[in-house]
Amino acid sequence: MADTKREIERKYEATPETRVPDLTRVGPVAAVEPQGVAELDAVYYDTPGLRLAADSVTLRRRTGGADAGWHLKLPVDTGVRDEIQAPLGPTLPPALADLLRSRVRDDDLVPVVRLRSSRDVRHLLDDHGALLAELSVDTVHAERLTDGDRDGDGKAPEAAWTEIEVELADDADPSVLDAIEKRLKKAGVRPSAAPSKLARALKETGGAAQPAAAPGPPAADGTAGATVLAYVREQIGAIIRLDPAVRRDLPDSVHQMRVATRRLRSAFKTFRKVLDRQVTDPVGDELKWLAGELGVARDQEVLAERLRGRLDELPDTLTLGPVHARLRIWSAARESDARSRALTALDSDRHLALLATLDRLLTDPPLLKGAAGDPDTVLTKAVLKDYDRLARRVDHALALPEGHDRDLALHEARKAAKRARYAGEAARPALGKPAKRFAKRVKAVQSLLGDHQDSVVARDTLRTLAIQAHAAGESAFTWGLLYGREEAAGAAHERELPETWARASAPELRAALGH
Repeated sequence: MADTKREIERKYEATPETRVPDLTRVGPVAAVEPQGVAELDAVYYDTPGLRLAADSVTLRRRTGGADAGWHLKLPVDTGVRDEIQAPLGPTLPPALADLLRSRVRDDDLVPVVRLRSSRDVRHLLDDHGALLAELSVDTVHAERLTDGDRDGDGKAPEAAWTEIEVELADDADPSVLDAIEKRLKKAGVRPSAAPSKLARALKETGGAAQPAAAPGPPAADGTAGATVLAYVREQIGAIIRLDPAVRRDLPDSVHQMRVATRRLRSAFKTFRKVLDRQVTDPVGDELKWLAGELGVARDQEVLAERLRGRLDELPDTLTLGPVHARLRIWSAARESDARSRALTALDSDRHLALLATLDRLLTDPPLLKGAAGDPDTVLTKAVLKDYDRLARRVDHALALPEGHDRDLALHEARKAAKRARYAGEAARPALGKPAKRFAKRVKAVQSLLGDHQDSVVARDTLRTLAIQAHAAGESAFTWGLLYGREEAAGAAHERELPETWARASAPELRAALGH
């Protein structure tokens, strides 16, 4: 079993002669209590190409100290990482291996660095004796373990340094780190240039991991291809980064990963003058499959939240029968099935094959002649083409009478709005504020159409719940009442659409984009 903790820490340069200044009365710190010296011995693992280190991910097996075991650290933000710990054992626990799957894939994990540290620990306490932070002075010895890095005499590269590390305690106010840093700087102690011990060890033993080289035209060359590839690279990176988040069932992770797949598919379609669709269309089909597998979980999450909210809005006098219990049972069963489906997809060979294909797409991008063109011309035409596609679908939907056919047409318009919005967002680095304004207005249309579609889906589910309740001898009154409210909400969205669309289709929007 693996345990997770949020690690918020800062590192500082030091020497064996560095003396930690008195930190009592620094912010809320009332006392500093020595905890002794711990001897730590950690072996860090990575792929032969250092794929984990390039993504600021660290995996180690450590002995010594209070938390011996396997540790996987995933970046969250600058100075913030999630540390997942598993018991000490000879092999990597499956729970951690799964979280590394999107990065490791079919590669082997090999020992790359051994770090032995003498850690002099002090606890910083408030005036109630509660732990605020842990400060340690670490004397580190690093040894490179990969055979290819040994010198002619077979000796492994080594490095040694001293550093100060301050880690925030659980639930402590992060401002305490600012106060401590201010005091350390006043004493001449400066922040470390290395984000982690592993990064420093790799650098100082002569083999620092580097992010994958940016393929295709450099982002600074100002071409349409550079802008599109930068966007494509961002979405591929998000898919890889969010894989472990989905496995950990982190909030909004499924939604964000699904959005990344959709943005990537949209980019392939929108910028067909830049990227060869003979290459990208099959990739788009696989992205559609992945989004569909993830979508079951996301759609269930959104629908359950909506129905719970609708029930909570009703007074007790209108909630007849065991409606809350029925909704919980319905939701729990569907959520379990949806999560199982998403995880099965991520564990599949098909998903690994997709990730490998995305790598190849970046390594050898299928650029067309339009990629060398001026982004103001190439990207603007692509964005406006998606806009015109959206306009046709909205006009078609509004021309239909209320009912099933209009609902379907509005759903198609919603998908077109997403694509147009993503096009504007992708073009923003090149087109600037006009593209930002375009995406914002189209997003308003998309949101309204999304609310309408959510209402349509909710009505179908409410009808099913009403049938189940009736068959079980329960009152179906509350489900029918909610159905009526959702029907009214959908009608209100339809009445609001012409005005929202008019704002998005204003002539100045085209003028702002240069047409």
